[in-house]
Order: sequence, then C-alpha cells, then structure tokens
Amino acid sequence: MNASRSDVVILGGGVIGLASALHLLKGGARVRVLEQGTPGCGASHGNCGTLTPSHAAPLTMPGTLGVALRSVLRADAPLYLNPRLDGPRLRWLMGFARRCTWRDFEHAAKARGAILQRSCRLIAELVSTEKLDCEFVEEGLLYVYRSTAQMADDEHHHAQLLDRLGIPVQRLRGHEVEAMEPALKPGVLGGLFHPGDARLRPDRYAAELARLVREHGGMIETGAKIERIATNDRSITSVATTLGDFTADRVVLALGAWSPLLGKQLGLRLPMQPGKGYSLTYSRPTLAPRHAMVLREPKVCVTTWESGFRLGSTMEFSGYAQGLNRTRMDALRRGAAEGLHEPEGPQLQEEWWGWRPMSVDEVPIIGPSTRWSNLHLATGHGMLGVSMSLATGELVAAQMLGATPAIDPAPYAPSRFYL
Repeated sequence: MNASRSDVVILGGGVIGLASALHLLKGGARVRVLEQGTPGCGASHGNCGTLTPSHAAPLTMPGTLGVALRSVLRADAPLYLNPRLDGPRLRWLMGFARRCTWRDFEHAAKARGAILQRSCRLIAELVSTEKLDCEFVEEGLLYVYRSTAQMADDEHHHAQLLDRLGIPVQRLRGHEVEAMEPALKPGVLGGLFHPGDARLRPDRYAAELARLVREHGGMIETGAKIERIATNDRSITSVATTLGDFTADRVVLALGAWSPLLGKQLGLRLPMQPGKGYSLTYSRPTLAPRHAMVLREPKVCVTTWESGFRLGSTMEFSGYAQGLNRTRMDALRRGAAEGLHEPEGPQLQEEWWGWRPMSVDEVPIIGPSTRWSNLHLATGHGMLGVSMSLATGELVAAQMLGATPAIDPAPYAPSRFYL
C-alpha cells in the first residue's frame, strides 16, 4: 500500500478541515490533513471563541458598502477599507454591492442561521461526549448599547431578524444589563441577550479536534506547504507539498482565506477576500465580564475564560497585507476602555492578527466542485468558522459518503458561483 495515499486528503488544518476530517473518519474513510503550519494556527487561533447563532445576519445589508467606503478616511474604523488599488478586491466589492439588497440579506440570514444552529448543537454534544478540554460554557452572548441610534438599528435589522428565524433574543433595559454585568461602566441604555449562544477557547478547541482526528486514525501532516496541484482531465491526481507528494481518491479544499490563491491553480475564481481581524489576549482581570459580550458602538467583542481574557473584532479589507496594524489594535483598547471598568488584564499574553475567508454573499461555500470531479469545497465561513465548524464537517462527510445531509445543502453549493 502506498503510505502517501488516502481515501480523502484535506487541504487545511483549521477547525473546518479538522471537523471535516473527524466526520469523514467516523464514516469509515481514511483521511489525511495537510497543514502548512500547525493545526488551528490561522483564523481558528485568535478569534474570540463565541458560538453564535445570533450572528445569522450577514454584512450584505443595504448601506454596508457606504459605511465601508466612508471608512477609507478612518484607519481606526471598525469596518475599514484600505484605499490602495487592488483588482481582485474591486471585483469582490462590486459583487458584494450587488448583494446588498433586502432579498439577499434574508436569503443569506436563513442559510447562516440553519448551519449555525446545527453546528452549535453538535459542538455542545461533542464537548459533552468526548470531554473536550476547551473551556466550553453555555451562558449566552450580550450586546451592550450606549446610544439609542445603534440600539434602534439593531432592533430593526438584528433582533427582529432573529425573531423571524426562531433564534431567541431577549430585550433588556440599561439597569438590567448593568445588574447582569458589574464589569460594565455606568451609562448603559439597554442590551440584547442571546441565550442560545456559547463560548469556548478556540485554540484549545482546535487542539482537541486534532486530538480526536488522530485518535480516530486520521493523519495530520504539519509543515506541509502546498506547492502545486497535479490534474488529469477533470480530476486532481496528486498534491505536491514541502513534505512530498500525496494522493487520494478525493480532495477537500478547506484553506480558509488562502483558498482563492490555491483555487487559481485549478482555474477556479473563488469570490472571496481576506477580512483581517485582530485580537488582544490578557491574563484574566479581577473584574472580568461574566458573559461574552459585544460593545456595539465601538464593535469590540469581549470574551472571558478561566485561563484568560480576549478583546477582538474589527474588519479590515487590505488584501493579503501581513502584520499588525497598531492603529487598529489601539482602537480595540479604546473601545474596551469606553465600556469596561477593567478593559485589560494584568498581563498581555498575545497580540494577534489573522485573515477571515469572506465570501462575496456572506454564505460559506460547501459542496462538490462542478469543475473537478473529485474536489469538494469547504471554505468562505467569514468570521464564523468556529461557530459553523462541526455542521460544515457533517455536511461535507454526508455529501462525500452518500448520506442524507442534516441541513439543506443547496444554499452553500459551489455551483452558485460556477465553481
């Protein structure tokens, strides 16, 4: 037997690739994961670790592009569009603009809501049955408001949408929010509480998924940077990496924000852009928030674990520009200081940036390729890769192994982009 051959080779060892591997292994497939770094070292590592059915609403809402264009003049804006010329990004923005309609907004929200709710149930079950060590807590997510304008806008475009989707949301008055969260400074006008949300430590979650993949017989090749893809007619025949060549009957593309770069080798124009996010991780402050929360005016996400405390968020469209942007890191600090008594912990443990894989319609791309007979795509999850991970893996395995999917696969199909 060829030791480098598997039934399925998965390109990418983030939470999407690992979750897909785990479900395929449970279905009886021999699986190998190729990861250029270590499992979960990309966007899976530094996000805020919230599991959020409440985030069903997409960015594709009328008015969003105008906000982004105005942000060109503000490098510290929560949603920032770098002004440099970039052909692929311009094409993506034009496609995004076409989808900023109420019809597309509702369509994307339904698709996102379905996979988010399914995935969060699966994660809770997996944590319980496998005793995952990832600081998983089901205590909801709190939106905090200090302005009537932001609160009214979210009631109309966020809370009422969740009502229509059957995702629970509770409206709170300012004094109720402050009583619920002593970590908040006075002056809160109101809040939206999402009791169905949860949180975990994403780096530990990724590590636990990797452990389960190995325990189920899967192979994870670390330091395996993909160099080229060999094809024959309509099939992928091998994947060449810095560790050698690997072959499989079928291939899963789960490279997150790197997916469009590899897709070019296969003649696929994936309608995605890297959306750069940042986070700051501290040791836990004395007066830490009890719940994961979003400070809505500065758009800062705050997550507390037993092992630490993280500030995160922001969305920067600057292509594949690497490195920390100090202006945006400082904006996170200022936003947290506006709302929290202790906005930073005693010790700064990590400053992080990473690229989220932003699809043009804000719906992930999951399913078989129409161009390549043995290629499956699992990418484009935006800011919700951790939240959508297990349902994505379940859907990938069902489609590849001939089982009936638990959710309707049609909204996520690559065929909508002729991929």
